[in-house]
Amino acid sequence: MFYKADYVILEDSVGEELYIEVENAKVKSISKNEPEEYEYLEGILAPGLVDTHIHGYKNKDIMNAEKGALNVISEGLLECGVTSFLPTTLTDTTERLNDAVKLVGDEYKDVTGAKVRGIFLEGPFFTEKYKGAQNEKYMSDPDIEKLKKWKELSNGLVNKIALAPERKGVKDFIKKANAMGVKVALGHSDASYDEAMEAIDAGANIFVHTFNGMSGLHHRLPGMVGAAMNSDAYSELICDGHHVNPASAEILIDKKGYDRIVLITDCMMAGGMANGNYKLGEFPVKVENGTARLESGSLAGSILKLKEAVKNVYDWDIVDVYEAVQMASLMPAKSVDIDDVCGKIKVGYDADFILLDDELNLKATFLNGEKRYEI
Repeated sequence: MFYKADYVILEDSVGEELYIEVENAKVKSISKNEPEEYEYLEGILAPGLVDTHIHGYKNKDIMNAEKGALNVISEGLLECGVTSFLPTTLTDTTERLNDAVKLVGDEYKDVTGAKVRGIFLEGPFFTEKYKGAQNEKYMSDPDIEKLKKWKELSNGLVNKIALAPERKGVKDFIKKANAMGVKVALGHSDASYDEAMEAIDAGANIFVHTFNGMSGLHHRLPGMVGAAMNSDAYSELICDGHHVNPASAEILIDKKGYDRIVLITDCMMAGGMANGNYKLGEFPVKVENGTARLESGSLAGSILKLKEAVKNVYDWDIVDVYEAVQMASLMPAKSVDIDDVCGKIKVGYDADFILLDDELNLKATFLNGEKRYEI
């Protein structure tokens, strides 16, 4: 099977007059040589999106450890243009985290939609001041033995964990986590600029939903945001227009460059659902006016679809088409070292890609070379 689109977003360029050959679910060749038969796809062919921070979708939450829920999320994400993702946990009891990661480890090979490429543990090693929609009673200093257990229970899937840099024992934990193949992200933290930079020097490489849930940028106290801006670590961004003002997103992207930005959703179970009452972990959440909020009014994750984040940063005139797509595909994959299996249209990779129109609206999602979702 050959496909041809008006444009193809490759790893380092935008190609035209290209024919993508798919065989046995993989990209077999990319060539300008016209085959006898091919399917023309009107629009922009781009790599399938990679969401490295997502808690749930279609009324399912990873923390509920409900059998079959992972596949519901996996299937639902195809309508978001997502073909690879990291199921994401919350700060909770060790026992509930054990159950959540074990179930993902047991079921991930059987999902029929977007592919599970790891697990992101968002907590529990955070600080109470910037708890956000996380339960402070379960927060603690980092414990490498717990991480080892979660890695083991998940069949080795855990590949990203977030913590607050001001916690005790952080630098030693980061080095040991990295040695286990686990990337360390920084967030939900009141850390100083120096504390954050020390964590980066120790091996942390990602800031969690930058600007949200962290000490801000002040001219005398640059804080976590200052460290995010002034380091070469990746910065997650929730670009739904509610979590971060577009001007703030533009400042961060201009400072760091698009190749250090990771568009994420932080989506909770209400993603893809109607307005109403839901839960995030133990907390009741009300969804209306495009946001998910706790009873206090604080944001509680999002209901953002990753395809919308791509379109938003383009519509806000911050980046071009190529950069917008890369920030939601290749950069997330690179941030957790899974760019050897996803995030690119490349020979030898799974034929997971999306079709966009000229305004970056999703038209179709292809998984293993087969069209699985179409508008």
